[in-house]
Amino acid sequence: MATNPASAAPRSESLIQFDAVVAGYTHLTILNELTLDARKGEITLLIGPNGAGKSTVLKTLFGMLTPRSGEVRFGGKVINGRTPRQLLGEGMAFVPQGRNLFGSLSVLHNLELGGLQLPKKLLRERIDEVMELFPRLKQRIDSRAASLSGGEQKQLEIGRALLVKPEVILIDEPSIGLAPIIVQDVMQLLRKLADSGKSVLMVEQNVRTALKFSDRALALEMGRLAVDRPASELLNDPNLNRLFLGGHAKT
Repeated sequence: MATNPASAAPRSESLIQFDAVVAGYTHLTILNELTLDARKGEITLLIGPNGAGKSTVLKTLFGMLTPRSGEVRFGGKVINGRTPRQLLGEGMAFVPQGRNLFGSLSVLHNLELGGLQLPKKLLRERIDEVMELFPRLKQRIDSRAASLSGGEQKQLEIGRALLVKPEVILIDEPSIGLAPIIVQDVMQLLRKLADSGKSVLMVEQNVRTALKFSDRALALEMGRLAVDRPASELLNDPNLNRLFLGGHAKT
């Protein structure tokens, strides 16, 4: 089991802030004056029942949705209205829910497409660095992405995001479709990235497993922040299911 540094480490600096953010889709409001933060070098886990606004937080942060009011800040700068491409260039990467690969293309070609904005020499260096993190992908560099296992495909998605050396990694439901043993591997990788100084903001349905690897848990309810607690503390709360997950937490 991974150790959780939240209880012993001093509070890290805040890197992402939502300040009274209102956002949603067309006429549907999801985030209701939401205020929260995520800190440098930590895994921040967003939890709550379906419809609470977890994935909407990620989409708003990555410029896929524009706040109707309030401010979103990254590194102290207001980023309302920035495009995903701009945010990618400023050090933020998003690994969305589901499979987002070019299945007919090789592992190498998927990585190359993910780093098109980089000079060729630098891209080659970055791909080599990513391959050192993922030995299995290195072995299958010429294999079609569709032929990879679910866990290997998730590694490829995360590896592609790492090509731009992001400060922040946003990841939505990384365990979907993965066997429990592979979920552990993915969580350990995210923990390793956070321990190296990157910030991870994660939405994950497999809450109990994710809490074991996270530093903080932010529980959302109807688009507002209901709870901000150390992940280890929340993991041991006997009321976890009833209070924060509507009775549907997964073990």
